[in-house]
Amino acid sequence: MRVILGIGNPGAEYEGTRHNAGFHVIEELARRAGTLGFERNKKWKCEVAQWNLPGQLGGGKALLVKPQTFVNLSGSTAQACLAFYKCQPSDLLVVVDDIHLTLGTLRLRAEGSSGGHNGLKDIEQRIGKAYPRLRVGIGAPSGDQVGHVLGRFAPDERDDATAMTAKAADCAMAWLGGGIKDAMCFNGPLHPPAPKPKPAHKPKPDQASSDQASDQADPNEI
Repeated sequence: MRVILGIGNPGAEYEGTRHNAGFHVIEELARRAGTLGFERNKKWKCEVAQWNLPGQLGGGKALLVKPQTFVNLSGSTAQACLAFYKCQPSDLLVVVDDIHLTLGTLRLRAEGSSGGHNGLKDIEQRIGKAYPRLRVGIGAPSGDQVGHVLGRFAPDERDDATAMTAKAADCAMAWLGGGIKDAMCFNGPLHPPAPKPKPAHKPKPDQASSDQASDQADPNEI
């Protein structure tokens, strides 16, 4: 069993907010899986959907998990899921919003620090640091950080937010099918910058002298 857990806050008032970017990815994966919906697991304090994986994703089963504990207590759900299925932390992929990344940028790592995110802090305290985490960029706040993460994407950001969710779901599926190295190919910005133009070719000094001598040669001698 492998587990993909998206961090977010439960409740209608938080739907569509930046802080729920992890939930959005889980919901997109459930849509692709064709699941009928999520079931409430009171013991694990989460909503969960079970995915029977096709062969191209490695077969077996995966759990799609949305903790219902609020962001800063996400670790209890992660710990409960791993303990029940006797999984290792490396079998858990956590999808989390990141204000330090521009909107749409993805960063997948096999392990690491919490980076100041309260949800990752709680998971780390319960299962350690050696679990994969997929950070999805929601953009930096221009003012109040709490208002930013609990706010919704502006109209001119929504297309990129939707594209980011789809790309993050692609990344999670690559993790299921090929592991962390395959999935890392999705790292980077949603809109990569255009390649810089190559500098004009400058002839070498000896080549320039030779060309100049040829230009000055007596045409009668050629």
